[in-house]
Amino acid sequence: MRIIDLHCYPGTQTWIDAQGPYVEALATYWKRHWVGKTEEAVIDEFTTAGVEACLVALDLETTVATPPCTNDYVHGMWKRHPQRVIQCWGTLDPFKGELAIREARHAMRELGFIGFHFHPIMQHFAVNDRRFYPLFEELAQLGAAVMIDVGTTGMGAGMPGGMGARIRHAHPDAIDDLAADFPALKIVMAHPGWPWVDETTAVALHKGNVYWEMSGWAPKHFPGNLKVDIRGRLQDKIMFGSDYPSLPYERILREWQELGYKDEVMEKIMHGNAERVLGL
Repeated sequence: MRIIDLHCYPGTQTWIDAQGPYVEALATYWKRHWVGKTEEAVIDEFTTAGVEACLVALDLETTVATPPCTNDYVHGMWKRHPQRVIQCWGTLDPFKGELAIREARHAMRELGFIGFHFHPIMQHFAVNDRRFYPLFEELAQLGAAVMIDVGTTGMGAGMPGGMGARIRHAHPDAIDDLAADFPALKIVMAHPGWPWVDETTAVALHKGNVYWEMSGWAPKHFPGNLKVDIRGRLQDKIMFGSDYPSLPYERILREWQELGYKDEVMEKIMHGNAERVLGL
């Protein structure tokens, strides 16, 4: 079965450095230290798992003053390893205003990206903040898809004040507003959306332009109602993502199989929905 992984970070030292002070908190949250891998080691892990990866860039320069893991960086990995990296989600810092809009044009027109990833908690904004609607208007005109994190995060977890981040920025209400205001914009919600799983489910079901990938969680820990909905009314909405390198592929893929879904449902989740919706 083809496996398209919609949510893979580069896993190299450049990506780790882009997280700045979040690295220590994340290591505590995941109970293991982050170690930068070589590009070749990352590609080997994709190959061993049999996944086709979509890389995710990261720009937290405004919030933590670290150099970004840039769009050009992930594009380089894609072009050097097209047999395993099949697309990229670019990164945009909405607080950079016109610079962000110019970068969006560069990533779509020159780099050929599928769209852009936003991490509302780490980037300190909500996607329904009208101050940033000119950016989303540009993305809609460019035909870019967007992948937006929903639910809480290990980034900053346990640190005083969460490093100033607010988990409410990643509430699915913001996705609901964005989808209603930009009906032509394809939106993929990232992660199961805890603690707002029911609200996230409601948005996925109500908005025809909203989809959902389940990265960042071991499948056995998906909430019970979500497990039921994935095999039923959500089966045409759900896509596979790992949040690489957060969890080992062996565990993630094994636990997906242990959920016991029919082959036709797994085909949709692992590749069919991403092919149909995103053209991968």
